[in-house]
Amino acid sequence: MQYVSTRAAASAAASSTQQFSDILLGGLAADGGLFLPTAYPQVTGDELNAWRELSYADLAFQILKKFATDIPEADLRALTAKTYTKEVYKNTRAGEKASQITPLRVLEERADGSKLVLQALSNGPTLAFKDMAMQLLGNLFEYALAKQDEQLNIFGATSGDTGSAAEYAMRGKKGVRVFMLSPHKKMSAFQTAQMFSLQDPNIYNIALEGVFDDAQDMVKAVSNDLEFKRRYKIGTVNSINWARVVAQVVYYFRGYLSATTSNDQKVSFTVPSGNFGNICAGHIARMMGLPIDKLVAATNENDVLDEFFRTGVYRVRKSAETYHTSSPSMDISKASNFERFIYDLVGRDGDRTRALFQKVETHGGFDLSGKPGSDGDEFKLVAKYGFKSGKSTHADRLDTIRDVADDYGIVIDTHTADGIKVAREHIAPGVTMIVLETALAAKFNETILEALGQDAERPAGFEDIEQLPQKFVVMPVDVQKLKDYIAANTGL
Repeated sequence: MQYVSTRAAASAAASSTQQFSDILLGGLAADGGLFLPTAYPQVTGDELNAWRELSYADLAFQILKKFATDIPEADLRALTAKTYTKEVYKNTRAGEKASQITPLRVLEERADGSKLVLQALSNGPTLAFKDMAMQLLGNLFEYALAKQDEQLNIFGATSGDTGSAAEYAMRGKKGVRVFMLSPHKKMSAFQTAQMFSLQDPNIYNIALEGVFDDAQDMVKAVSNDLEFKRRYKIGTVNSINWARVVAQVVYYFRGYLSATTSNDQKVSFTVPSGNFGNICAGHIARMMGLPIDKLVAATNENDVLDEFFRTGVYRVRKSAETYHTSSPSMDISKASNFERFIYDLVGRDGDRTRALFQKVETHGGFDLSGKPGSDGDEFKLVAKYGFKSGKSTHADRLDTIRDVADDYGIVIDTHTADGIKVAREHIAPGVTMIVLETALAAKFNETILEALGQDAERPAGFEDIEQLPQKFVVMPVDVQKLKDYIAANTGL
């Protein structure tokens, strides 16, 4: 399996490919693009049938071996077995079995044969779906670094859950340090405490005086400084990291196989979406041949993705135009993973993809609606990829949290509420709609309290996390100051 940058010129694409291990520890390609396979591996009906009874760890191995062909299969199987255990994914709720890792819960069965189903993805150590990929990434990084006798300084940005998932996955890992940017005072108290309370010497939290998009821009600025990146051995765990995206592909297969009994059945997925990484994994699963009907992107008030999937216009918002909402992990106005889908949408044309995303930097977006003066007409092709979208507001979140608590007796987090609200608008007769859970409600207790008048239940060990001592530094939006801080703390 070979990988190519989404911005590789046609003349150079064939000669610039790399293998999985070559791109594992990095983020952006040298040309500023994102990595994708030169062709998506295909899954047969016989394989789907054989996979129905597999454990999550064995299913992960079967899928990942199609992408990581340069890692010995015995090593890859050991890595997935070490990662996906009931001891790691233990924060289950009533009616869930830890051994299932990502159990399904049927919320509604309708007379037209459709179902509304919730897929639990938040049973990991930080109570968020990011653990599903990040725990594997931590083990992959340690494995690769030991093979190469190398060190890695992970540099990333988070709007809430990526940071804690990365830090919990990397804490204590040999040869790894983590430098994590987050928007100062713009995450929930629980999310902030999860990150800042870690006292491990290899964890560095940086609270940025800006919004998430400022932090993401700084990650890209550092990644594009190839000399700095090389000298200080900078890698990334943001969803621009291909290994993280491909690890998320696994739970789409698990969700489908758990919700169906034969391969002639289709399901749809609704995915709370901000940076497009989670739903991009669904796009990849669909391109591999998984029988997915619709992929529904659910946004909050920061509705950049909803606008594109309705109109064909991708219009990035400035920092001042980005809302601080009660589903803060989706407070994103520049979806960094979106480039991977656009690359497929424009026929895997690297030159065209590069031009479109350069226009994002110079003009704040692009227009593929096909209207006079637009940048192209590929929006007409979006339907063949199954994408739909919708938007949810704070009032919608409160209503949905109350409805789900009243009707089904479960308390959902704010992002999952966005997903359920939008999913209900796209349920089709005879098709099961699976909503991907984002996090446990305890991580966003301020809004749960507003919606239900009572605190969300917390798993054991998280009762007083906000009271723990916190370790972090506050920094302005200044790339040079950031580089100086990283350089001073890498030990290189």
